[in-house]
Amino acid sequence: MDWKAVVGRNVRRLRQERELTQEQLAFEAQIDLTYLGGIERGRRNPSLLVLVRIAESLKADPRDLLTP
Repeated sequence: MDWKAVVGRNVRRLRQERELTQEQLAFEAQIDLTYLGGIERGRRNPSLLVLVRIAESLKADPRDLLTP
């Protein structure tokens, strides 16, 4: 299973459900916009701490980002 793709799809889905732009989410999670774009495309492998910051910014549980 390609976990980077799973995380990327879930981040994008949750971000869009919450009607946030990539810029808004990146700002809230305190990460670079291009890094967030790479995560959503399944090309970047976020650290655990970044994954938690993204989940918190999305008001989600980190498990929600790892569910296939």
